[in-house]
Amino acid sequence: MIGDTAKVTRSASAEEYHNPADDKIVGATIGVEEEFHVLDPKSGELVPEALTLLATPSGDHEPEAELLRSAIETATPVCRSLTEVRGEVVAARRALIKAAAEHDVAVATAGTVPDSGLRSMGVFPKERYRQMAAEYQQLVREQAVCAFQVQVGVPNRDLAVAVVSQIQPWLPVLLALSASSPFFSNTDTGYASYRTIVWSRWPTAGPVHGFRSADEYDRTVATLVDSGIISDPGMVYFDARPSARYPTVELRITDGCPRVDDVVLLTGLGRALVVTAANEIERGAVPISARPELLRAADWRAARSGLHGELFDPVVGTAVPASDAVRALVEYVGPALDANGDTDEVRMLLADLLARGTSADRQREALGRRGTFSDVANLLIEETRGGVDES
Repeated sequence: MIGDTAKVTRSASAEEYHNPADDKIVGATIGVEEEFHVLDPKSGELVPEALTLLATPSGDHEPEAELLRSAIETATPVCRSLTEVRGEVVAARRALIKAAAEHDVAVATAGTVPDSGLRSMGVFPKERYRQMAAEYQQLVREQAVCAFQVQVGVPNRDLAVAVVSQIQPWLPVLLALSASSPFFSNTDTGYASYRTIVWSRWPTAGPVHGFRSADEYDRTVATLVDSGIISDPGMVYFDARPSARYPTVELRITDGCPRVDDVVLLTGLGRALVVTAANEIERGAVPISARPELLRAADWRAARSGLHGELFDPVVGTAVPASDAVRALVEYVGPALDANGDTDEVRMLLADLLARGTSADRQREALGRRGTFSDVANLLIEETRGGVDES
């Protein structure tokens, strides 16, 4: 999400996040933002047609612009269950897919598509984006990437800042599960999430750790803005961050997920992770400590390997089999999954993902069958549509 700080509430008012019944309940509210590539359905190549789609009425699920003309974003309203999240994600995708079909284009969500990075799509005609293009140059031109974010309600801002630090060592596991960007510029990059590598070039991208209060965090963001490093707080692209506008923690590390099931899975795990961290902090547990260099290394390993081989534990400083890291995460957040009523669904969806592999795995299999990148794009289009038409 390169746009505004908290788009997830576009179809909900700020007051919804301040429901008195939820004021003291971490994780009572959740929401999802998804970014989509706009593609030629025949060639699978990116096309700069987001403006056309934005001009098409979509009812209750109006999309919004992204940085490049070949990308578009949707967001759910405030939700309170995984069932609601699934329903809203499906509805938003259905409206967007319908609008795309009416204009003879297609949409697909994944960290990258094979055509990403081959040529600039141009920035969306918005003054903020024009200024970013002038300042960041090639960095902007190569941002044909799409992510998926989860927002989790955390009513106390100081707590939200502490939670962001506490969850950092676990975020690479979420990235590995979401990995969907092995190709860039019609090349197999060797990475499971090359989007992470492209994204890491922003001055505020990556892990963040060690803030002692919301005031310290906000002063740091203000310094970045005042110095001209970034233009506004919406350009804070940390793996996780407290929202600048709402009482939420935003989990931002994951690739776009073509399958709705994976969106629901990562939303459930993300909410449970935030709830678990908040509970630890409120009990007075010793804050998790890890060197920033090791946190960054853990991000890189997850982007490189996905669920194959090993991930890196930045707290202990050792490599662990990816399967063990996933198992440890589920065990760590288990009580929160139970409390949220999400255990059965998350375990079922996780077992399914582990059995079929990540999107990066499936994309490489699609390419291997005929050696044609359009087959990869078609797979992503079909998986993005999957479960939507039938619902």
